[in-house]
Amino acid sequence: MKEFDLIKQYFAQRGHVRKDVILGIGDDCAVTKVPDNQHLAITTDTLISGVHFLSDAPARSVAYKAVAVNLSDLASSGAEPAWISLSLSLPSYDENWINEFVNGLYELTEYYSVQLIGGDTVTGPLALTITAQGFVPPDTELRRSNAKPGDWIYVTGNLGDAGAGLDILKGEIEAVGEHRDYLINRHYYPTPRVMAGTSLRRTANACIDVSDGLVSDLGHILKMSGCGATVHVDRLPVSSALFETVGAQQAYRYALAAGDDYELVFTVNEEQRGNLETSLTNANVKATCIGQVNGYAGQLDLKLYDEKYVLNESTGYEHEF
Repeated sequence: MKEFDLIKQYFAQRGHVRKDVILGIGDDCAVTKVPDNQHLAITTDTLISGVHFLSDAPARSVAYKAVAVNLSDLASSGAEPAWISLSLSLPSYDENWINEFVNGLYELTEYYSVQLIGGDTVTGPLALTITAQGFVPPDTELRRSNAKPGDWIYVTGNLGDAGAGLDILKGEIEAVGEHRDYLINRHYYPTPRVMAGTSLRRTANACIDVSDGLVSDLGHILKMSGCGATVHVDRLPVSSALFETVGAQQAYRYALAAGDDYELVFTVNEEQRGNLETSLTNANVKATCIGQVNGYAGQLDLKLYDEKYVLNESTGYEHEF
């Protein structure tokens, strides 16, 4: 199939349509309108087959996860998503694969009222790049660099499920029945915490999404804020599926070091804790307090039932060049 036929058939005539898109797919550039009294937040992520997703991953999950990763970045900045563009490299034309891919792409964009406004398609190794854009009111954006000593550390949802799901798919651990399905599903289909992110704008001091592992990503907040922290490992939110599949000790290790959960980890001062609980309840999102920020710059202490806890393996995913 020719490039423009593929774009017309699968991308140009589907998906959510927004009033703030003046020109979308079909022109050399998309033209959009940013609302008054809003700043534009922009993020880009590339996913490559065999690196960021398994080469035999379902096409629906590949597209879904690519969108979710970008919406999660917007959420960690407190931004409301609006538009995405897609650059897709395909080794060959496979009608069934493309149909499933498009279904996964539009599953999230339609749910969050996001419009695909352009991009590119090429022949090459399977890879895709998404650029997402969203809005955040001036002076309310969430940053990594604003944590303060005394802040409480919270995380949304559960941690470790996606990492365990990946290891199940790779044959490194075993799981059965509903637990197996749940953990694999959390790897393939993470939930971007969009409503939580916008709810945290005026309550959280610092925020980041958990893409490379809790220890690694929280470390970015601490480094950029010039702070340290204590995290209580026994307070980490882990699902019953993870706990019952691998046991407590391995569940903690997944929660600390595995990536791809795309939950939000953020800090809140004492005065805002009441407002936090109210705002997240309204967003229907669970958040768990797992520790506290301190003034010991660059030092992250892990404790398990008040005893020092040592994480022996890698603390998270990091790209190598």
